[in-house]
Amino acid sequence: MQYRRFGKTNLHLSVFSLGTMRYVADVENAQKTIIKALALGINHLETARGYGKSEEFLGQFIQSGLSVPRSQLYITTKIPPTIDADSMRQYIDESLERLHLDYLDCLGIHGLNTWEHLKWVQAKGSCMKAVQEAVTDGRVRHVGFSTHGTLEVIQAAINTDFFEFVNLHYYYFFQRNAAAIQLATEKDMGVFIISPADKGGRLYTPPQTLKDLCQPYSPLDLNYRFLLSDSRITTLSVGPAKPEELVEPLPVADSNSELTSTEISIFQRLDNHQKKVLETDKCSQCYACLPCPENINIPEVLRLRNLAVAYDMTDYGQYRYGMFENAGHWFPGMKANRCTECGDCLPRCPEELNIPALLEDTHERLKDKAGRRLWG
Repeated sequence: MQYRRFGKTNLHLSVFSLGTMRYVADVENAQKTIIKALALGINHLETARGYGKSEEFLGQFIQSGLSVPRSQLYITTKIPPTIDADSMRQYIDESLERLHLDYLDCLGIHGLNTWEHLKWVQAKGSCMKAVQEAVTDGRVRHVGFSTHGTLEVIQAAINTDFFEFVNLHYYYFFQRNAAAIQLATEKDMGVFIISPADKGGRLYTPPQTLKDLCQPYSPLDLNYRFLLSDSRITTLSVGPAKPEELVEPLPVADSNSELTSTEISIFQRLDNHQKKVLETDKCSQCYACLPCPENINIPEVLRLRNLAVAYDMTDYGQYRYGMFENAGHWFPGMKANRCTECGDCLPRCPEELNIPALLEDTHERLKDKAGRRLWG
């Protein structure tokens, strides 16, 4: 296991962090998963107030006695932004009580996703007043935020200079947030990548087309290598539902050098294949088509189409597309069948795509599944 400096926190975290959203089947399973993670060299455990019984189960493990010194184990919990300081004070106290801790190594403002959330954070007397009190009295040592928001919201949050780290989405198949990673690096913030296996493409169950294109590597290993070869990134979330799911990703934990020529050639192969298959229907993700009058997240819809058509990633596309209209600010936007063919987007598209037709095609391909967040 390799370890990297988590920005200005000066914590040295394992390049894989144990995300605990999915291990909550029962307390015994949770404890076995944590024990396995620690044995494999993971020193950063990440939970959240909103992850079911995750904090409670982790707290029971901590209470039973740690196999490593507390000073060598870093624990993060996340709490959603609040309008007022009193709610945040209560939530911090409750999290510490559930976790059986007298301090948190890191507290993340969970789901700083919208401009409204950012206003709450910046307002006098808001949640950050309570957070700063907890930092002052030692109950919280480092403060950051997690986000599923737009690039613009993420950059604005980074530019508040309130935070020491950021948790965000960024993968080989979704590079929109590259500018946010660069900005965070310039401010010496730690960078934590959310769910690279699942949100990054359901790469633990890849389609055969994608597996063939990635040979001799697996799609999951290639995505991990894409991320770990980037020295700006500190750690990647791995979120097993059971201990056995830790085995596959961890061998990559020692492979954090620059990309090899073979790996670079495979990424080029993937890019060339997408261009060849999609031809003139390929959306380049410039985001110039927004805003949409019907609040359709056109670039994300067409990104899912790109992946489904080029790599047969239909299962992943249906999973993510089904989140539209079902996940609130965690995955905003209407489904593609809401398009009224108003034509507002057409003159803004530099590739002159027939966006209404592509939206209709995407809906037909991906409409079968409705989704929701695992935890509210």
